[in-house]
Amino acid sequence: MKVLSSRDWLAATDRVVAWQGQQQHWLSEMRQQVQALAEKLRSQPGQHWALCFDNSYHFTAALLAVWYAGKTPVIPGHCRAAQLEEMAEHLDGVISDMPLTLSMPHLRWDGALALGELPAIADDATLVLFTSGSTGTPRRVVKSLRALDLEAHWLAHLWGERLQQCHVIASVSHQHLYGLTFRIVLPMALSLPLAAQQIFYGEQLADQRSDRRYAFISSPAFLRRLDPSLTAPHCALVVSAGGALPWPDAQQAQTALHCAVDEIYGSTETGVIGWRSANIEHAAWQCFPLVTLSEQQAGQWRVFSPLLETDEGWPLDDRIVQQPSGEFQLAGRQDRVVKIEDKRVSLSEIERRLLALPGVTDAAALAIHRHGRHAIGVVLALSETLDATALSLRKKQWRSELQPWLEPVAMPRYWRVVTTIPVTAQSKRAWPQIEELFDVAG
Repeated sequence: MKVLSSRDWLAATDRVVAWQGQQQHWLSEMRQQVQALAEKLRSQPGQHWALCFDNSYHFTAALLAVWYAGKTPVIPGHCRAAQLEEMAEHLDGVISDMPLTLSMPHLRWDGALALGELPAIADDATLVLFTSGSTGTPRRVVKSLRALDLEAHWLAHLWGERLQQCHVIASVSHQHLYGLTFRIVLPMALSLPLAAQQIFYGEQLADQRSDRRYAFISSPAFLRRLDPSLTAPHCALVVSAGGALPWPDAQQAQTALHCAVDEIYGSTETGVIGWRSANIEHAAWQCFPLVTLSEQQAGQWRVFSPLLETDEGWPLDDRIVQQPSGEFQLAGRQDRVVKIEDKRVSLSEIERRLLALPGVTDAAALAIHRHGRHAIGVVLALSETLDATALSLRKKQWRSELQPWLEPVAMPRYWRVVTTIPVTAQSKRAWPQIEELFDVAG
């Protein structure tokens, strides 16, 4: 299959580029919308514009418009007004197709059309993403168009034949690199139509037209919840990323979708690192061509890849067990970022938000596994003693104050209140004792 550079997406032959229900969007329409938005952006001061979109077609047009305007798109990973305001030092404005109350410049998507010639996208064009860091502060990650295009080439080489004549549907958001790469960049590079709306429920998947071939971009959380009573459309490719897919769930997904699941291992910082086909239990991961893993010291691994913007490689948060063949297995995470429902959740960020709550003097957050699922548990030390009634009211207040800052999966589900949080002789968190606090249900 021919793979288009992002600079050439709009120069391709006119085609249906996206759909939503019965509505189809053509490349010629997108080109005119990009022209209109780019002209508007050129008259705006500032370089860095955040994209916050519900509709993936609108998002794609806005992404291109920012590049053609000579500016830098920023993908914040969320669309919460409170957190966008907190990021104000990194942003000059926001473009969105949803209502947001912001103090910074805010351009609402209006679908305006304009004719004219688009200038070339700059050779050094980039985009910026923000992802959870182990310190609790969102980590700023810069990606070049070169890296995005190279990644699309790798994926086309791996799955090109299977992707032919596919429509691309997804249960993951384009506001993160995985969704951006697989449901936006890849279909645009291969001239495949993409779904403008994200799939949230199995019923929406079952409602897809049965006369099409699909590439389904998904996650372990969605695949493990597939309802076997629903009839899924024919999928030529099913991709999962964001966490390892347990073998029973992989088997169930293959039965429901009539296609083995291909899993991707990578991160926002590194791009794709490896892949595996989940057609046998404990399948090993394979690195993409030109990607290498190196153990720098005991248990500390580093990835070297052309997708990185540096030759120094990038440290991995995961523990790796490498086989003589070069294939590898994943053996857990090392940092304070955990996966809840396949989303990266910073425990340090949760603790920072908890410490800002009234009456909280110390806080510890961890992932609790119960009933086959992970959720956030928190231990709090308070400045005052509360009876059961007062504590219940205070928890409601805390939840209300946390909502503007934390995604639903990051909201604490299990709460423990103690006089002091256990520490070791070295004054570090005594995690075994902290975990024991959750051994009793509550």
